Amino acid sequence: MKHRLPENSAAEMAITAARLAALIEEAGLDCRCRSKLDETLSRFASLEIVPAARGHLTNARHQRAHIEAILLFLQDLDEIGEAEWDSSVYQDFALLFDDIATIARDGALSMRQLGQFAALTAVVR
Repeated sequence: MKHRLPENSAAEMAITAARLAALIEEAGLDCRCRSKLDETLSRFASLEIVPAARGHLTNARHQRAHIEAILLFLQDLDEIGEAEWDSSVYQDFALLFDDIATIARDGALSMRQLGQFAALTAVVR
């Protein structure tokens, strides 16, 4: 079961917020408005970036559970031989391995996105 990943617009917003935070830092604002800007950026990160990051973590956990379920079917691999009368059994196992590879790539993408969000929210905060 494939879960819908958070859209890339959250990543774009995170990058924009990080750039904005860097520009504010470079501006060297030394006034009350600086703390307001910092607070606003932090709130933006909480409202926009954190939910998307949470979605990626949830997706990765779902992918792990999906892989665990497929591994149960792969246990039957110990019960077949190299000369099965029904050769389609080999194709079935190959498809299970293909599924794991696809699911693992999806989980890996979510973890990479989560890493980017974590790095960007550290800049914003």
